[in-house]
Amino acid sequence: MEGIKVKVPVRKKARIEIIPLIDVIFFLLATFVLFTLSLNRIQSVPVDLPVGTPQNPQDKPAEPVTIQVSEAGTIFWNKELIDPSEVPSRIAYYKSQTEDPRILIAGDEKARFGTTVSILDEVRKAGITKFSVETRTRPTGK
Repeated sequence: MEGIKVKVPVRKKARIEIIPLIDVIFFLLATFVLFTLSLNRIQSVPVDLPVGTPQNPQDKPAEPVTIQVSEAGTIFWNKELIDPSEVPSRIAYYKSQTEDPRILIAGDEKARFGTTVSILDEVRKAGITKFSVETRTRPTGK
C-alpha cells in the first residue's frame, strides 16, 4: 500500500491593507474640515452684557493700619514707634474714626509670639473683625 497524500491548505498570512486605511483617514479629514468651515455660519443669540459703574476715588477703602512687633517687644504703629500701653487707646481711636477699620499685625524675624498675641487680643477686644496676620517677616520698623 502506498501512502495516501493529504493536501493541507496553506494558510495565508494576515496583512493590513494600507489603501483602505488611507481612504478612511482622508474621509475623516474632509468631514472635519467641512464641519469647521460650517461653524462660521452658526447664528448666535444676542446678549446685552452688564456695564460696571466706575468707582469714585473717594469710595476707595483706606489702607489698613500696620501694627508691627519687634524682637525687643517694641511696637510700631504704621512705622511709628509707640509705647505698648498706647495700643488699646490707638485701636479704639482708629475704630471710632474709620468707617471700615482694618488692621495688619506683623512681626520681625525674631519677634516674641506672646506680644503679638496680646496685640491680636486688643484688636479683638475693640471689636475689629477685619484683621490679618502677616506671614512674611520684614525688618523692624519698615
